[in-house]
Amino acid sequence: MSSATSTLKQSRVSRGAALARLALRIGGRYLARSPRLLFASVERRGELRHDLALRSADEVAEELGAMKGVLMKLGQMASYIYEDMPLTFRLSMSRLQQKAPPMTGALAAGVIADELGGPPEHVFSEWDPLPFAAASIGQVHRAITRDGRAVAVKVQYPGIARSITSDLRNVGLLRRIVGAAFPGLDTRSLVDELGDRLNEEVDYFREADSQELFARFYDGHPFIRVPHVVRELSTARVLTSELVSGATFEELQTWDQHEKDLAAETIHRFVFRSLYRLHAFNGDPHPGNYLFHRGGRVSFLDFGLTKLFTDDDLAPLVDAVRFLVFEKDYEAFREALERAGFLKAGAPVPTETVVDRFGQFYGTVLQDAPMTITPAYASAIVRRFFDARGPLAPYSDVPKAYVIMQRINLGLYAVLGSLNATANWRRIAEEIWPFRNGPPSTPLGEAEADWLASRTPATV
Repeated sequence: MSSATSTLKQSRVSRGAALARLALRIGGRYLARSPRLLFASVERRGELRHDLALRSADEVAEELGAMKGVLMKLGQMASYIYEDMPLTFRLSMSRLQQKAPPMTGALAAGVIADELGGPPEHVFSEWDPLPFAAASIGQVHRAITRDGRAVAVKVQYPGIARSITSDLRNVGLLRRIVGAAFPGLDTRSLVDELGDRLNEEVDYFREADSQELFARFYDGHPFIRVPHVVRELSTARVLTSELVSGATFEELQTWDQHEKDLAAETIHRFVFRSLYRLHAFNGDPHPGNYLFHRGGRVSFLDFGLTKLFTDDDLAPLVDAVRFLVFEKDYEAFREALERAGFLKAGAPVPTETVVDRFGQFYGTVLQDAPMTITPAYASAIVRRFFDARGPLAPYSDVPKAYVIMQRINLGLYAVLGSLNATANWRRIAEEIWPFRNGPPSTPLGEAEADWLASRTPATV
């Protein structure tokens, strides 16, 4: 399959057929190789399985990347969330974070002409026809505006909305494909949630508003940057923003541990300050949406899946933290979860079980001490989230208002775990929790406190 695709596979039949071919290739290869596995030595058996997994994962990455939409988004998420996935699958799926197969330059230029009234070389003073990033909904090109500003121009794939609809109709087959590629991963909730959120993501007007909300809030921040939108060059299918540069997540992982810890602290602060102070969540936390700079400075990109919360939405979550972490009132903690809809009221299970099940999601803030978030810890959180066999499974759910929040939490743990990030997460959280407003606990916290002091009350 060519790395450049001129059109998306849009119909249910064509996209379903592609999924079926993928399933047959993976299943058929296992069947064909199984006799050799039976008679191979233990060492050779491991080599064969490794080769088998890698080849199948490469095929899945290629197929998902070319098909875009729900399929590619699921592959991206699996690459960083599901730690129990075999390493070979994780490596292959990680290609989808930043290096997805792009559409042709001519097709992208056609979208620019349709949306901005002329070919890109007329709309911009300079235009790079080769995208530097390609994702599930669109790809991004560098350009220089007529007034000399360097910008990133996200161009939506033609027909992506129809493709998403086709994917959702193939959801049963999609789950079987993912189950074959990633043994043990329960993808039902993940796939269902993706469909709803991706239907919102195709609206670039909505994304522009969300990005500007974050950009204005974090203006002048010492280590968090969100690029501003260039409104006059943005439409429903083209989103133009300030161009930012920085190291990729892959490059960050080659830096020393201190730099990784600083970057992790910034990501953590961004997620929870945005939630508790801005009442907004950036719902797509995969590593391809971060650019890193030394000293903990991070640029945040892609706000297509932003969720806004009301005071009423957040009230039971704030109560749950307060009752569990500070007051140790476990019955009140349970009641807060029931009020939010995570737990059915009157469920015939002891409160100790509720605390054990849900308390794990607060593990980083239960102790006032430094803690390293490891890949194993992040994986345990994901397994607990997808556990459909525990005693609370019949009585627990993720309410619609919080689905995207749970996705953020899983993504955050996965990112911090892959960095083996260490911090006193409790002290950092106390700076941000509205019922604590604790003093700065780190050098980054001190810099943020100075920034906050310079802001008017209405902006913080």
